Amino acid sequence: MASNIVTTEWKKNLLFQSDNPNGAQVLMDTSFANGGNAAGASPKALMLSSLAGYSGLDVVMIAEKMRVSFDDLKIVVEANLTEEHPKYYDKVHVKYFFEGNNLDHDKLTKVVNLSIEKYCGVMEMFRQFAKVTTEIIFNN
Repeated sequence: MASNIVTTEWKKNLLFQSDNPNGAQVLMDTSFANGGNAAGASPKALMLSSLAGYSGLDVVMIAEKMRVSFDDLKIVVEANLTEEHPKYYDKVHVKYFFEGNNLDHDKLTKVVNLSIEKYCGVMEMFRQFAKVTTEIIFNN
């Protein structure tokens, strides 16, 4: 069984620094309105970034294996935060924007579907607490 360990340290005020098993570090903070200094990403926003990042890695790797190309990929995640505590994302919409000439819509759709239905572990985690929908936009 694979295990991941991260260590998160309080730096000052509401700023925290967290490591990653590969050695990378990330700063987390909150907004000025919530008493922070906005010196890092918010933990909840990082969850959305993780979703986009994991699925994006899948898409790029699967597309390479399928020999389907695109010039650019942008993933936008929109999430609805509940009103009452504990506040969590109950609805999440993931948009995949592909840019390029002669994009193969069918193959790229298959690539995205493989990520969201089979490979993206973060997407599966989100499905445990939120309704997740997806959309693919092609810009030739």
